Amino acid sequence: MKYFLGIIGGGVAGYTAAAKAIEAGKNVLLFEQNTLGGTCLNVGCIPTKTLLYSAKQYYNAIHADKYGVNAEQVSFDYTKIQQRKTKVIRKLVAGVKAKLNSELCTIVSGSASLTPCTPSPKGEGDIKYVISCNGETYEVENLLICTGSTNFVPPIPGIQDNPCVWDSTLALEAKELPSSIAIVGGGVIGMEFATLYHELGVPVTVIEAMPTILPNLDQEVVAILREKYEKASIRILTNTKVKSLTPLTPSPEGEGECVIHCATADGENIEVQAAKVLISVGRRANIQGLEALTELEYNRGAIVVDDFMKTNLPNVYAAGDVTGKIMLAHVASRQAEVAVGRMLKQIPLQRIAYNAIPSVVYTNPEIASVGITEDVMDCEVHRLPMTYSGRFVAENEGETGLCKMLIDKKSKAVMGVHMIGNPCSEFVAAASFAVRMGYTVAEFQQVVFPHPTVSEILKEVL
Repeated sequence: MKYFLGIIGGGVAGYTAAAKAIEAGKNVLLFEQNTLGGTCLNVGCIPTKTLLYSAKQYYNAIHADKYGVNAEQVSFDYTKIQQRKTKVIRKLVAGVKAKLNSELCTIVSGSASLTPCTPSPKGEGDIKYVISCNGETYEVENLLICTGSTNFVPPIPGIQDNPCVWDSTLALEAKELPSSIAIVGGGVIGMEFATLYHELGVPVTVIEAMPTILPNLDQEVVAILREKYEKASIRILTNTKVKSLTPLTPSPEGEGECVIHCATADGENIEVQAAKVLISVGRRANIQGLEALTELEYNRGAIVVDDFMKTNLPNVYAAGDVTGKIMLAHVASRQAEVAVGRMLKQIPLQRIAYNAIPSVVYTNPEIASVGITEDVMDCEVHRLPMTYSGRFVAENEGETGLCKMLIDKKSKAVMGVHMIGNPCSEFVAAASFAVRMGYTVAEFQQVVFPHPTVSEILKEVL
């Protein structure tokens, strides 16, 4: 049997593509070697946010007196927190399976491998690819590679085979909290884990080689987060590189510790001691198993695709982290939709507006942003504290927050929006829509926001 579409990888990109093709009446073959849902659902976005929500509930409870609420003897059970995380994952994985429950979709569990394509003289439309898995072979007309990404482990002496060292997957699986933790990497993943452990009472040190944490975000917003976290006793070391790790003799309680040997940009040597070291320095495209596609084009270890997710090979597409563009689940989902739309020759087919992709850092307070930052383009800058929103003041005692909007000086179009303050993640999509559609200030001012909501800050700032 020949399938219209063969998908390698059942993460967000893979199952989104499968659902879209099924909806169009096409038969689909989906390969997943682990669990449907991929990194995001099983060892990334969802488990992290589930743990963070429990930590936030605990944190809010012990600070409830700010709101006139007395909560005595507040405690948490990390075992139950982990159990709830597992329950959430299972529920959502079941939802993905239900979404793909169709006679048009065949799901194969196992590691897929490719054989070179076999073109026919009739042209590109008759090319087929053969995929092998579990001793069976399958023919597909179109191939979509959604193999995702994996944690990058830097070549630092002392990391390999060190029981003190975690990546994000091991951290999420841990049954107990460490007595202390050092997080190598102050990017999005690192700062979210810093939030989780700090709010559950674990001493945290963040080590970042760049001059700032969250270096790709608006630095005025980032500075507000850093100031709050340092006041809360999170130790943040920037311009600091890890040179090596040395494990220490386990304590009488059986918990080992590790010394992280660091050097600052000024040449100062620093030692950080912690029970666990979380390596969080980024992810790399997973291209294992694609060796048979010898002519497939790569750039810096990721698959090269055009505006419609097509590779340089006939009938071969890629979507998600493996393209190395923006490693976010919602980007993967949209890329998958565009790829299948191209296969189906749907007209009109719009390109992905990468300039309008929203991003969120689930710290406390949250950071949300979309569009350009000040260092990219000379723009008008409109800024207001989040306290100009009545609801923000009502629900965020002691917080100030910030909303910045960057406006093109000539066209007066909204070019970028950057916010810090809860719950900005829930309305950054409105800012994304404005950037995507090229709204001018005058057009955005005509949008009616419900009152009282924190989202009103988007109109107030103009």
